[in-house]
Formats: sequence, structure tokens, C-alpha cells
Amino acid sequence: MKGQYYWILALIFALLIAIFAVINVEPVEVNFMFGTAEWPLILVILISALLGGIVTAAAGSVRFYQLQREVKKLRSSTKGQTPAGRSELHSHNSKHGKQRSTATEVTKHKSKK
Repeated sequence: MKGQYYWILALIFALLIAIFAVINVEPVEVNFMFGTAEWPLILVILISALLGGIVTAAAGSVRFYQLQREVKKLRSSTKGQTPAGRSELHSHNSKHGKQRSTATEVTKHKSKK
């Protein structure tokens, strides 16, 4: 359900940007570091929104892959631990408000199905 709200809000935001861009069609002067150009404001708005989305997606995907690598590293480091070691990890996570299931809990959950 959370994903649906995200897409609905993204669609509304894109629609608002499109309406705003269509209203502003007069040409404007765009100053680059190496010169100037005159473009329709609609292009400036749409290109800016598109580049903002691309930069945001790139930053989000970098963070996503960093977290994936960290999860793999943590899973491999806890693979050979004794049950006592896992309970110490569980108590550490509980102190910090993090709820994570151990490999034993996941196995028990899967075997119940």
C-alpha cells in the first residue's frame, strides 16, 4: 500500500510540474558558464525536473547498493556464530531499537509453513 501512495504522489507532482511548465512558455535567457542561450521556459523547467529526478535516483541507488553490500557482509560474518553469539547480537540490536531475526528464527519460521 505504501508503494501505491508513493506512485500516486509522484504522478501528482509530475502533473503539477507539467501544468506549471505549460503555463510558462515564453523564451528566457539561460546563462551557462561558457555562454548564454535563449530557450523556452517550458524546456528549462522540464529539463531541470528531469535532471533533478535522475540525480535523486542515482543517489538513492548508490545508497541502496551500499546497504545491500553491508547486509551481505553482516550475514556472512554471522553465519558461523554460535547460538550464544547470535543472542548477544540480538540483545545488542534490542538495545538500539532494531528488530532483526536470527538465522535460527528464520529457519524455524520456514519450517512451520
